[in-house]
Amino acid sequence: MMKFKFKIQEFQTEAVNSVVNVFAGQPYINRVKYTMDLGIRKKNEQTSLIDRNHELLTAGQIAASYVSMDEENSDGFENAEIKLSDDKLLHNIREIQSRNNIKLSEKLVKHLGRCSLDIEMETGTGKTYVYIKTLFELNRQYGFSKFIIVVPSIAIREGAKKTFEMTQEHFMENYKKKARFFIYNSKNLNELDSFSSSGQVNVMIINAQAFNARGADARRIYEKLDEFQTRKPINVIAANKPIVILDEPQKLGGKATQESLKLFNPLFCLSYSATHAKQNNLVYVLDALDAYNKRIVKKIEVKGFEIKNFRGTDKYLYLDNIIISSKKSPKAKLEFEIGYNKSINRESRILDIGDNLYPISNEMEQYNDGYVISEIDPIRGTVTFVNGLVITKGTVVGDISEKDLRRIQIRETIASHFEKEESLFNKGIKTLSLFFIDEVAKYRVYNEAGDEVSSEYSTVFEQEYKIGRAHV
Repeated sequence: MMKFKFKIQEFQTEAVNSVVNVFAGQPYINRVKYTMDLGIRKKNEQTSLIDRNHELLTAGQIAASYVSMDEENSDGFENAEIKLSDDKLLHNIREIQSRNNIKLSEKLVKHLGRCSLDIEMETGTGKTYVYIKTLFELNRQYGFSKFIIVVPSIAIREGAKKTFEMTQEHFMENYKKKARFFIYNSKNLNELDSFSSSGQVNVMIINAQAFNARGADARRIYEKLDEFQTRKPINVIAANKPIVILDEPQKLGGKATQESLKLFNPLFCLSYSATHAKQNNLVYVLDALDAYNKRIVKKIEVKGFEIKNFRGTDKYLYLDNIIISSKKSPKAKLEFEIGYNKSINRESRILDIGDNLYPISNEMEQYNDGYVISEIDPIRGTVTFVNGLVITKGTVVGDISEKDLRRIQIRETIASHFEKEESLFNKGIKTLSLFFIDEVAKYRVYNEAGDEVSSEYSTVFEQEYKIGRAHV
């Protein structure tokens, strides 16, 4: 059976310590007891209010079919309270920020619990591993044992669970203990009692839809359930004073989700992402440039393109690619404007030498001036027209809007990603492509209910991804 061997990376240790040291001065307090709410429990779950003769049981018979909470083990274990003052926490945060070359926080952010900390890590640098190691270290140094990991989707939830499984032996070697982890399921709530009654490291993984959607399953977490001894699952969870870890918080929704998270009664909150939408107390940063300088990623390439504007014209041309074939002459994939009865669209066509943009564009007047292809040069990556214009691959000619510019950037990035992925996949090298956008709101948009809706950039990305994928 194949086993993974994990190497302890210095930058990951730095990220862990940046969180753990926020609580420097907190005493080690383990196994803090509280009395669990066991609800109303029957001695025999099969007892019915109607006997075999279909006669109602007497009040005495009904009372005899239940046991009081005191007759069962009602000991639960919660996280200890943070003994540090707000001033001490802020002092520790500012010291860490100073060491990590981060702008100093002016105040302690207490959005969820005693403090809300941001850990910024570039995609692909192992943030899931980092927050798992962080919870082990928080347990080792301070005794904290109850953790909830909140993820934005089922796919990320399953990925987090898989990482727990893969790293179990690795952390057993380093911490001499295992974490008990499970995925919250509203139809299997017995896990919550085990979560509460255990004094060991316990982790619940839950996706946002399980507590912040409109469906019946999501509402169950707030309802008194007969199969859960007439208890509300959210109350059982909150009694543990869990440490809440947000994986990709910018994808977790809007105000409604944030308000729902407060019902978990978090001791404090840790947010892990490469692109935080909401700013808390930032304690660690590992951006794309840091990842390269630390040799976490092997190489960074930046792809640009040129814009050439014709003075006093509105001509638009974009040379997307030059297609080379062993059986045919080179072709040019050009994007230009095509006129229709009710609209003017920008579309791509694969063209050859001698093709004239004027008739192909349905006689758009802007191309009625020598826009006939005279040469396609695959070596230089250029297309020449009879009017003398030479356009290079990746060059935009004409007046373009900001939206046009972003669309082309997204298109070029997708095309480059597929090219790199094809050449590097068999070498075992992962290709990672990043978009640096002007504001998160253009990619992540939420309605009043906190549900994600289509945005400007996400719509463009999906359109261009489908086109790019079709040509792979």
